[in-house]
Amino acid sequence: MIDARRIEEAGLNALQTQRQLFYDGWLLRVSPGSAKRARSVSAHFGSTLPLDEKIAHCERVYGERELPALFRITPFVHPADLEGALARRGYRPFQPTLVQAMELVGRELPSQGPAEVALVEPSIDAFADAVAALRGSPPGQRDALRERLVHSPLDGRHVLALVDGAPVAAGKTAREGDVVGVFDVVTAGHARGRGIATALVARLLARAWDRGARVAYLQVDADNEPALAVYRRFGFETIYTYHYCGREGECR
Repeated sequence: MIDARRIEEAGLNALQTQRQLFYDGWLLRVSPGSAKRARSVSAHFGSTLPLDEKIAHCERVYGERELPALFRITPFVHPADLEGALARRGYRPFQPTLVQAMELVGRELPSQGPAEVALVEPSIDAFADAVAALRGSPPGQRDALRERLVHSPLDGRHVLALVDGAPVAAGKTAREGDVVGVFDVVTAGHARGRGIATALVARLLARAWDRGARVAYLQVDADNEPALAVYRRFGFETIYTYHYCGREGECR
């Protein structure tokens, strides 16, 4: 049986950034990248201070860095009434996200993709450049991704799918013991629906299996049907959900 709490902790470890603070059991990440998990509050650990005082402190921390104060609401938040306290301060929920997982043991991974697609494992710099280009990200977000990849203590793998030498899809994994997370899977619009992302994820999971992974997980927007269709082919199933809370005009 897959342990949802273990998956949540692995996900926190997989997106480490040097730009983070602990405050009374809460993890405040303040990286300016596109990933909200790297620029939001994870109230995952114990909490002792008055709740309104803690929220106000977080608002000051993010305001000083010109970032919106975002709170990631999971089934494991401490205290359990955090979302209610945020609502009273004008916060609203947005971006429901599915955490999906599967056991790799006994799984037959999907077959290879189109013959014209080459799967390569580039340098971190080349991977960050390709992801930024595929997403249309500004330089600051590209640099934030590179920073996280360079300093991650986990066993990471990065794969690009190339057609005629140009990146059309990307994805990476972060393995912690027998658990591996799949992240940053993105495909160019013109290359979707051709099995490229499926082949890329299969390569990543096969490599993770060879290095000892037995459980895989990922996080995907609840309304991202193209990605969900890819992950269903592997057998990923939702084990819990989370969402963010932000103030009006800052839910981004």
